[in-house]
Amino acid sequence: MNQPATDIVQPLRLGVNIDHVATLRNARGGAQPDPVRAALLAQAAGADGITAHLREDRRHIVDDDIARLMDAIALPLNFEMAATEEMQQIALRHRPHAVCLVPERREERTTEGGLDVAADANRLRDFCAPLADAGCRVSLFIGHDARQIEAALRVGAPVVEFHVGRYCDLMAEGEGDAAAEELAALTRAIRDAHAAGIEVHCGHGISYDTVAPFAAMAEVRELNIGHFLIGEAVFRGLGPALAEMRRLMDAARGVSG
Repeated sequence: MNQPATDIVQPLRLGVNIDHVATLRNARGGAQPDPVRAALLAQAAGADGITAHLREDRRHIVDDDIARLMDAIALPLNFEMAATEEMQQIALRHRPHAVCLVPERREERTTEGGLDVAADANRLRDFCAPLADAGCRVSLFIGHDARQIEAALRVGAPVVEFHVGRYCDLMAEGEGDAAAEELAALTRAIRDAHAAGIEVHCGHGISYDTVAPFAAMAEVRELNIGHFLIGEAVFRGLGPALAEMRRLMDAARGVSG
């Protein structure tokens, strides 16, 4: 990959999604394990930001978690949410550093695919305006369809986060050829978005085995990783799990840790 040397050393941020600490808490009820404690551990271990998704059905993160995160952490909070009036009002009340709009279906286990910005651009432009006015940096969680990048430009979103889950799944399934095709499509989309002046993030399904291609792209400025890191934390602790992800990111980026 031919990249200018000045681009290759730009810092790559790591956002840690703590949703599934709340999933474990909610499986039994009560207060433990506490996702805010996980966020503080991630902060101490060198995370650059914390991501939390307040779903409409409150299946993991709940409203009080967002309030406590805003009070407790010094890191930027990336508040993932559906583009609904209820969630907009919650975001405007808390004014997190960033708001990432994601598609949401009640029957899904996790976010499936990207937001269809092209089909909803006019509404999303109006929806995003008060968030931006409140100082929230709005990002759109999208697939690698060129139409979605063009629509993100029309909406005026300064950031897109590409859904890389299909590539990660194909790699886990040993489907190397299909994974290579998916990565090529993602790479084209990432470069197109960057060339259009949009900041590029990537997320969903990233593991130690799949982080390198995205960390190596100079156009990518942030990775948001959650489920895998929380799973690894069961075996090695959140700090060491995060440190290993950072090591792999830095190695792929070509910078010293």
